[in-house]
Amino acid sequence: MSIQQQIIDDLRVQPTIEPDAEIRKRVDFLKSYIQQSGTQGLLIAISGGIDSAVAAGLCKQATDELSESTGKKYMTLGVYQPYGQQSDIADSYAVAEAFKLEHTVETDVQSGVDAITDLVNKVLPSIDIQDPITPQAKGNIKARTRMVTQYALANELNLLVVGTDHASEAITGFFTKYGDGAVDITPLSTLNKRQVRQLATHMAVPQSILDKAPSAGLWEDQTDEDELGITYNDNSDYLEGKTIDQVAAERLESYYKRTAHKRDPIPGI
Repeated sequence: MSIQQQIIDDLRVQPTIEPDAEIRKRVDFLKSYIQQSGTQGLLIAISGGIDSAVAAGLCKQATDELSESTGKKYMTLGVYQPYGQQSDIADSYAVAEAFKLEHTVETDVQSGVDAITDLVNKVLPSIDIQDPITPQAKGNIKARTRMVTQYALANELNLLVVGTDHASEAITGFFTKYGDGAVDITPLSTLNKRQVRQLATHMAVPQSILDKAPSAGLWEDQTDEDELGITYNDNSDYLEGKTIDQVAAERLESYYKRTAHKRDPIPGI
């Protein structure tokens, strides 16, 4: 078996999808897990990007259908999590409006992130590190602070925290360990980025979100494709079993190997 096929099998990506069937399957998956867990619904952080928009739409449909079929009230809580002033925060609010989310909150994480950053910077000289933490390290603090906040809210409301990671992120390890990778359930995990976009188009995600460059939003002007050095088209083609440029394929395979620790269970003895 080729390395490519092994990765495809590990991530369980299909070469083609039928969007309506995928939406139905993922909504039913969310409904079943809510009922098995005995929780009151779902919490989804809405970043203003396409992945969280699709996840929010799936969550809202799932909790609406459960409420109607059971007579009990289930909720989807949308959480906006800017770091200070977020230039595209309007896109997050547009997602909530598009899917008629009744419950949303905004949690500015700047004070918490800055407090942790300052604490770390103060102790670095004691271990002979004179420079402050890197933008990448601070970006990970942002992701982890956001997740701490999400779980605090979910704990109070008896909700499941929903992740937005998908196969195109899993292959590259493009998520923060114990940040956006630390969730209860991942309804997009077997889709590549192109397939997430197919669902988004079917679900009437706002056009402003469909048009924007994918970004984790962890520092200014960051984009996924620039940071990774590979396009989502090549990434998706690879995961669909197609032949792509050899350099791009080798880069993806290298990412997959060296980020295995992000996907594997915590080792122990």
